[in-house]
Amino acid sequence: MSDYLPKSPFLASFVDADVPLDGPEGEANLDRLIALMGDADVSNRDWAAMLLALSDRDDARIRAALRMGAEDVDPVVRGEALCGLARRDPAVALPLVRRELDRDESNIAVMNAAEELADPTLAASLLAWAEGHDPVAEAARDAIRACGVAAT
Repeated sequence: MSDYLPKSPFLASFVDADVPLDGPEGEANLDRLIALMGDADVSNRDWAAMLLALSDRDDARIRAALRMGAEDVDPVVRGEALCGLARRDPAVALPLVRRELDRDESNIAVMNAAEELADPTLAASLLAWAEGHDPVAEAARDAIRACGVAAT
């Protein structure tokens, strides 16, 4: 496991799988998780976006929180939020992922969202990220293959 942990003790408890999103405490925990998507600390926003994206829960509140995260100032938070949107609402996620791929900076989470979408129209934008042997390039090649296009 990485040494990168959120500053929030509540989010850190998710890492240890001590916080349920279902059952009697689930709604209150979900509310706290969504609230942390707007936290001042980027580590908390990043972890909240990732945990929300990975959850099996889906409703209008969650989609709205992920949509908000897709507009975050931090590119990693945007990428994590886009992964969740790609799973829940591909039509909303597609133009946002395309926008991220056309920026000067990208990350593995954005590539994972593109892979989840597996939309052939993303292939041309993904090619710009597929050169080299770094983790982003490898993730871009995986996404290109998922889009049904031969990776370079």
